[in-house]
Amino acid sequence: MWRIEGARIVAALARVTDDVGLAEDAAQDAVADALASWSRTGIPRSPGAWITAVAKRRAIDRWRRSERLQDRYEVLARELQDEGAPEWDPLPDDVLRLLFTACHPVLSTEAQIALTLRVVGSLRTEEIARLFLVPTATVQQRIGRARKTLAAARVPFEPPEPSEWTPRLRGVLHVIYLMFTEGYAATTGENWTRPELAAEALRIGRILTGLIPRVPEAHALVALMEFSASRFAARTGPGGEPVLLADQDRTRWDRAQIQRGTAALARADELSRELGRARGSYALQAAIAECHATAVRADATDWPRIVLLYEALGRIAPGPVVDLNRAVAVSMATGPVAALAIVNRLADQGALHGSYLLPSVRAELLARLGRTDEARAEFTAAAALAGNHRERVVLERRAASP
Repeated sequence: MWRIEGARIVAALARVTDDVGLAEDAAQDAVADALASWSRTGIPRSPGAWITAVAKRRAIDRWRRSERLQDRYEVLARELQDEGAPEWDPLPDDVLRLLFTACHPVLSTEAQIALTLRVVGSLRTEEIARLFLVPTATVQQRIGRARKTLAAARVPFEPPEPSEWTPRLRGVLHVIYLMFTEGYAATTGENWTRPELAAEALRIGRILTGLIPRVPEAHALVALMEFSASRFAARTGPGGEPVLLADQDRTRWDRAQIQRGTAALARADELSRELGRARGSYALQAAIAECHATAVRADATDWPRIVLLYEALGRIAPGPVVDLNRAVAVSMATGPVAALAIVNRLADQGALHGSYLLPSVRAELLARLGRTDEARAEFTAAAALAGNHRERVVLERRAASP
């Protein structure tokens, strides 16, 4: 329930309390109450409303202790008594409002993203750390500093005017992207995917394109999510086990989502041409996803084009994950020898240290080259680093028979 409704609950509380940190604390207190109460009384008919009501009482208790109760009562009273026509709200969605608030310019980009993934995405610090490829303690420090900074700067929980969106937009888009990424392939836990988190990211992205209809990268991000989400039904087997891209039943892909992705990417490209810009990172990733989505069979994938797109992406958004994905594309386009050279170079640089990604790709390449013992060792190393149970099982099986 919390994974599905947590962001909306915190957003609703933040709108009432005008304090993101207080809203999160009150919501967590209410969840603790629910764990104790529901085991005795059963789950209420509307669990989200139950937690929201308890959290509001918790917030009032905190205000009482801080001698701010009267001011906050007035806020609550105005909200309850306002029966007239609602005022125009540039950010009508509570979750999106919370996202823009947490991505305030007083915070560094890293702090914006870490805080928002924690509050809006309901991700644990361990999950955020794996997304950033940094230690968990680093993420904890970022989130703690971010909350203190917002409180010290007295940042109100109110939607910024549209003229103030631009400095926050990069962080907002990146948070949506990372939320979807975690939903698409969970870094930890028993399940390989978290569809509810991916669906929430896509929902927010769609709303955002309606609010900023002339921002190419917003449409491109939605296109990327549409293409990727179209494969959800085929990505897991009957028992929840992962089904890799080459083995998926493509008749189960959602063709309506693929069409929406194609339209969104076309709109992003049209806006980029009007603005005299080249494709950005989300547009390039969406174009790669489109190559997969439109291939009728795995062996019909246009791998040379994907290699070119990854090369372009590496120039505007360089990073080891991009290089690793390019290596995979190169292996499919020209063979494993050239790809292994790229992967070995990344390993020599110490890239992606502590992540299962590099040894798992290296293992696959070694297996294709017939270097079985080396492949088995790499699969074993990758399995030891994998935080997700389903991913780890797949890698352990590959280690047993590379």
